[in-house]
Amino acid sequence: MAEHDVTVKNTLKALADTKKYSSIKDILTTMEPVDIAGIFNDMDERQLPVIFRLLPKDLAADTFVEMEPEIQETLIRGFSDTELKAVIDELYVDDAVDIVEEMPANVVRRMLAQADPAMRRSINEILQYPEDSAGSIMTTEYVSLRATMTVGDAIAHIRANGVDKETIYTCYVTSNRKLVGLVSIKDLLLARDDSTKVSDIMQENVISVQTVTDQEQVGQMFSKYNFIALPVLDSEGRMVGIVTFDDAMDVMEEETTEDIQLMSGQTASDKTYVRSNPFDLFLHRIPWLIVLMISSTFTGMIINHFELALAANVILTAFIPTLMDTAGNSGSQSSVTIIRALSLGEIEFKDLPRVILKELLTALMCGVVLGTVCFAKLMIVDRNLLGNPDLTVKIALIVSLAMCITVLVAKILGGSLPILAKKIGFDPAVMASPFITTCVDSLSLLVYFNIARTFLHT
Repeated sequence: MAEHDVTVKNTLKALADTKKYSSIKDILTTMEPVDIAGIFNDMDERQLPVIFRLLPKDLAADTFVEMEPEIQETLIRGFSDTELKAVIDELYVDDAVDIVEEMPANVVRRMLAQADPAMRRSINEILQYPEDSAGSIMTTEYVSLRATMTVGDAIAHIRANGVDKETIYTCYVTSNRKLVGLVSIKDLLLARDDSTKVSDIMQENVISVQTVTDQEQVGQMFSKYNFIALPVLDSEGRMVGIVTFDDAMDVMEEETTEDIQLMSGQTASDKTYVRSNPFDLFLHRIPWLIVLMISSTFTGMIINHFELALAANVILTAFIPTLMDTAGNSGSQSSVTIIRALSLGEIEFKDLPRVILKELLTALMCGVVLGTVCFAKLMIVDRNLLGNPDLTVKIALIVSLAMCITVLVAKILGGSLPILAKKIGFDPAVMASPFITTCVDSLSLLVYFNIARTFLHT
């Protein structure tokens, strides 16, 4: 697929260089908007306006939505008012809102000036909703029917008004803007006859969300119920819009990307890696690196505190990396598993005792196995094969016991901290690998040195 895209890009570039615009138009009209946008994103900015104007009106609008914000801004600046209005008129409201949110103020003013009054009013309405809420990602373009309509009337209404709607596959039955039911296009087409009332075939118990519902929760509902669209109600129970499946997919991708960034010790970024320059990457990575570097001070303090015990038994220092790495890995396994379960809505704060018990039992099994393997490895490999006479049975037992206990502590922390973080309003992804590893490193040293001091009487 990648090779095909490169071939198409090279072909279009060659045709553009020789000004064979008719051939370019023939190629572009056979392609999907997202593929055209991908080609435009890598094209010379001087050629963009000329080639974009070759696209048919509908295809041009669909392609424009899929482009990177920087390319959209370049095109908008090069559009005449007539061209800009033609593109905006073809956009769905939610797509127009997404574009407006990415543009600088002077470009936004020009876009709103060219939008028709209804579009402008809808854009301003959606922009007032909280960021990352259902209201901020919904569209106000949906099919509304009345319960008293016949099937024939409903189908005629859809034919007359559905062309500009985001979706016609699910239609919503309202009364004074209150949601009373829904009916699918399949239900209408398969009704016994055209005189059947919409109220007789509609589904009355409709799942909906509020305008202030978090967008991640909206995305989870699409996954859970396999919706095509989800109605959005205001605080007074009036239907104000719908969230469609494609917007829910974008939300889940955005939330997953943010979680991955947090789990890897970076602050969240709205830019893709390709769009980010080295300074952008630096700004998002350096805060966590500084925090984690400073937090390692605790590890140094613990080692300094047990300096005399280490001086008396220098061999203990050789196993610090093994213990810290194993504990960190154990904690990361638990935290990532719990963060995933939280993001899917599988567990809540009330499940914390059950999670701790499950992680405790898992940790006991893992700890016993790891401790046994560690003891065997120390005695067979380190003592006999590598010829380390200072490694006594007592030292091997101390290391193995410390490993067993640190795995236990690490897994309980890894399983509980993400749940506690979500309870107090933090993103659970913050409690992933870097944070957990740093916490567990300190705890593993405390466990290790205290066990050593107890057994060796140092």
